[in-house]
Amino acid sequence: MTTQLDTRPDIAELADDVRRRGGKPTLRTISEITGLAVTTVSRALKDAPELSLETRARVQAVAAKLQYRPDRAGVRLRTGRTFVVGLILDQNVAVAEFERRIIMGVSRILYKTSYHLVVMPQAYDQDPMEPVRYFAETGGADGLIFTHTRPDDPRVEYLLERDFPFVTHGRTDHGDRHAFYDFDNGRFTAEAVRRLCERGRRRLALVEPPRHLACHRHSLDGFHAATAAAGVAGLVAPDVHLDEAPANFRAAAHRLALLPEPPDGIICANETGCIALMAGLRDAGLVIGRDVDVIAKGTSELLDHTYPAIDSFHEDLTVAGEELARLLLKRIAGVPVAELQSLGEPRLQRRTGPAVAG
Repeated sequence: MTTQLDTRPDIAELADDVRRRGGKPTLRTISEITGLAVTTVSRALKDAPELSLETRARVQAVAAKLQYRPDRAGVRLRTGRTFVVGLILDQNVAVAEFERRIIMGVSRILYKTSYHLVVMPQAYDQDPMEPVRYFAETGGADGLIFTHTRPDDPRVEYLLERDFPFVTHGRTDHGDRHAFYDFDNGRFTAEAVRRLCERGRRRLALVEPPRHLACHRHSLDGFHAATAAAGVAGLVAPDVHLDEAPANFRAAAHRLALLPEPPDGIICANETGCIALMAGLRDAGLVIGRDVDVIAKGTSELLDHTYPAIDSFHEDLTVAGEELARLLLKRIAGVPVAELQSLGEPRLQRRTGPAVAG
């Protein structure tokens, strides 16, 4: 519903006059039109709850008509804040849809705030400290999100020393000292073991994460604890990890199939690698669902369209991005770290029956 103020011709005329003079609408411009104080206009544009809905709607309608945009340099001079969130993404990741969905989730949360998102890809073979130092030393953002944490992550220590707000996608050995969101990889591997045991499998193999990542320990701990509890054999697939090229998954599956006692259940937390792994098993003459079962971690809809169907556990990367953004905004606002740590739970997507096919 438009208000009478929205359609007043003098608003558009004033905006045209400002642009003709080479300027742009300011808070004072909106103040003159609405008859409200500049400070009230500023608070209304930030959707301050202490102002009435009518006042906020009135100011925001005029701002939209004028195509008002805040002067970010002026905001920084007045407040010392950039209202920028930095997101550093590791380009070495091989997880399907990782970058797009994380960005989409973060953007959804920032959309209705004063914050803007700056994405900085971490180049292949780049020192992971470089983009972190850039943001921290130039004051290029009010807070940072970064991914692919290591147990003793130097980025975490560096930012903690400088009291620079940040949140990690993944835990570290400094976990009690910083905000994080992490997928529960230990629970994923443990639940995958239980699902394979339900299918009658007794010799299980895990494709491990890269050993330098913090999730490596969580994944292996969950896998080994669950196989021991179930009394089944547990093998870490040799000469392959989750961030490798698909051809390496295919070759590794062929090697596993040629073992004297090949695994009859395989866990692979990379859906594109999992498809290549299934091709390698077929190359070796194994029938998936009869000779061997495969369970993946899915981050897209890709596994809904593979044949034969396999079970997976879903990691919602868009939700991860949303949670990372929420946690960072709270950290910037001064919320204690102890309240800013959360784990995402794996969700089973069943595509096969409860028992091994005869």
